[in-house]
Amino acid sequence: MSTDTQRYFDYAATTPADPRVMEAMFGCLGAGGVFGNPASSSHTAGLKAKHLVETARAQVADLIGAAPSEIVWTSGATESNNLALKGFFEAEQGRRHLVTSSLEHKAILDTASHLERRGASVTCLVPDASGEITVAAVEAAIGRDTGLVSLMMVNNEIGTLTDVAAISRVVHAAGALLHVDAAQAAGKVEIDVKAMGIDLLSMSAHKLYGPKGIGALYVSRDVAPRIACQMHGGGHEQGLRSGTLPTHQIVGMGTACEVARMEMAADNARIAALSARLLAGVGALEIVTQNACDAPRIPHTLSLTVDSPNFFPFMLADELAVSSTSACNSAAGKPSHVLTGIGLSAEAAERTVRLSLGRFTTEADVDAAVACFGKAIAQCRAFDVPRQKVA
Repeated sequence: MSTDTQRYFDYAATTPADPRVMEAMFGCLGAGGVFGNPASSSHTAGLKAKHLVETARAQVADLIGAAPSEIVWTSGATESNNLALKGFFEAEQGRRHLVTSSLEHKAILDTASHLERRGASVTCLVPDASGEITVAAVEAAIGRDTGLVSLMMVNNEIGTLTDVAAISRVVHAAGALLHVDAAQAAGKVEIDVKAMGIDLLSMSAHKLYGPKGIGALYVSRDVAPRIACQMHGGGHEQGLRSGTLPTHQIVGMGTACEVARMEMAADNARIAALSARLLAGVGALEIVTQNACDAPRIPHTLSLTVDSPNFFPFMLADELAVSSTSACNSAAGKPSHVLTGIGLSAEAAERTVRLSLGRFTTEADVDAAVACFGKAIAQCRAFDVPRQKVA
């Protein structure tokens, strides 16, 4: 997929809305659409909107194996993460210990720091040599005071996959709850919250070809009484999240989840083939290394470090829309905490590029990316030629 003159390889940052999503959303806008307030139960316009909202709630629930009543609408995964963590520790008076990892999204790490300033204790796990957060590390960190463990299912920078099903058994055996940040996993990985033992799970629509500004938090019906509301107003969403529901965005997320449920297997197979093609192409250039390549992973997200002091990610910018880190770290202007967390130096992190593939990536895009890397590396090697000594 091209955006103007660039080939788009930043699906982990955001995805374009699927045409089916846009069509469904357009039907909720304007005087001829279903524009009513879903909370207005005294007239047809509101009842029609409520019906669409509940249909979308069921579509999201079906994607992750939940009951529709366990889906709480939010503005995105960041808010879902905040509601899960702050909501739990505000209501919890006994178990005040949080276990998370150094590889988490800033929406978790910054929230954990906030909770720590308010009396919670926090343990940040470090990955093993392959870049994985292991069951053994979680088990070693859990104590009698641990109330919640929060880990992402798929890492947003390196694409590693966490074994949350195995971790949940350890967490529950200790009497704690498990929250999973699934922003990068939903629509790419088969998720069954019941079978996997997940108590809370965060999602964001714009990571799976839906609109920005809408997300969801799965809250197990057994856990809901233990979560304190963080946004007060009209008692919407079973009292867990007040605010007028944006019907068009919710319908967009529901449609995106329905499409993902039907097409995930085919999408994943195609993207895996494209990912392998890209890795073979850049691997032939000899100085490109894939980070965390030995850990379980999804094929969609590749973290590549170029072994040349003369390489900078901006050398690709004329042709490729890529990230040098996550969007949050990029905005902060700091080396990626994920890359340094798996052992890269700050200097190596600056020579690292994240390429993420998606539904609209083509073979032509991949071949263009390989060619672009080839040109950049040729430039690096030209600068690497040692100068002749002056007699």
